[in-house]
Amino acid sequence: MRSILSSPAPTLKEVAREAGVSRATASRVLSETRPAGDLTRRAAETRRAVERAARSLGYVPNRTARSLRTGRTHSIALVIPEPAIRLFGDPLFPRVVRGITEVLGASDLQLVLLAPQSRADEDRLEHYLTAGHVDGALLLSLHGDDPLPGRLAAHGLPAVVGGRPPAGSRVSYADVDNFGGAVAAAQHLCERGRRRIATISGPPDMPAAQDRLEGYRQALRAAGLRASPSLVESGDFSRDGGERAMRTLLTREPRLDGVFVASDLMAAGALQVLTETGRAVPAEVAVVGFDDSPFAASTIPPLSSVMQPIEELGREMTRLLLAAIDSRDRVPRRVILATDLVVRASSAG
Repeated sequence: MRSILSSPAPTLKEVAREAGVSRATASRVLSETRPAGDLTRRAAETRRAVERAARSLGYVPNRTARSLRTGRTHSIALVIPEPAIRLFGDPLFPRVVRGITEVLGASDLQLVLLAPQSRADEDRLEHYLTAGHVDGALLLSLHGDDPLPGRLAAHGLPAVVGGRPPAGSRVSYADVDNFGGAVAAAQHLCERGRRRIATISGPPDMPAAQDRLEGYRQALRAAGLRASPSLVESGDFSRDGGERAMRTLLTREPRLDGVFVASDLMAAGALQVLTETGRAVPAEVAVVGFDDSPFAASTIPPLSSVMQPIEELGREMTRLLLAAIDSRDRVPRRVILATDLVVRASSAG
């Protein structure tokens, strides 16, 4: 083996000579991304010979040259336009990333995390994404009529949104059944005999929050109950936001006997306020959250919650994006994942 300190970097030609194959064959093998199980026996033997020669010589592929040749960067972006305190404090985001990286682990793609904090940041981010630095983008936790999905589509960059995209955006997306999950949660409270059921909804400019609020309203209408505006208070998907909203609801509607909360973090804050104000849960007020976060089973009392398959959401987003990158197919596709109500002590009394 050559000394890396005393010799120039080995070349592809030298790898090919060491393996006993042509330079073109060595190049093809070293850029191959298919699993070995997909290759013929002869092709697999050739791959092993080339990889063995590359290791022996200490050859490192020139990724810049490879990108120029293939037109691919072998990187994808994950864009989450949320404040850093929420990005790193909400347990939902690490679970999505876990699902994304599980799928990427079988590829040679790298993940780049981008967290724009303002519209100016998004403008700069759009320029970065469309300047050839990534092969595609995953967009998560968008607010309002965010123009980024539409702009990326107009540039021809493959993009997939986590959640329902802004109206008019012709992009693929993966989402969970937010509406159905909320219906199940509010219906459960109705079936437990609750009659003054409030809700702490998420940010009004987020589609997930809108769908969960509409599901709550539909379930109450179906049960013959009035979804009074005084029983609805918005939060921001944070624990502090849940505490503030719960205090407001108790001031406005002190006789409420049930609460559907649009996220588990907000539900944890609501439980804290109910405890502080002497409201027994679930005897006086039954509570149901949304997410079925890992901590839901350890709140006091354990929190009933709508399970949404967060890791699978990340996996499906990534599969949609990789398919679009590989095929250059721009037909928008949609995947909706089922939710399930997990009943625990906070609503089971």
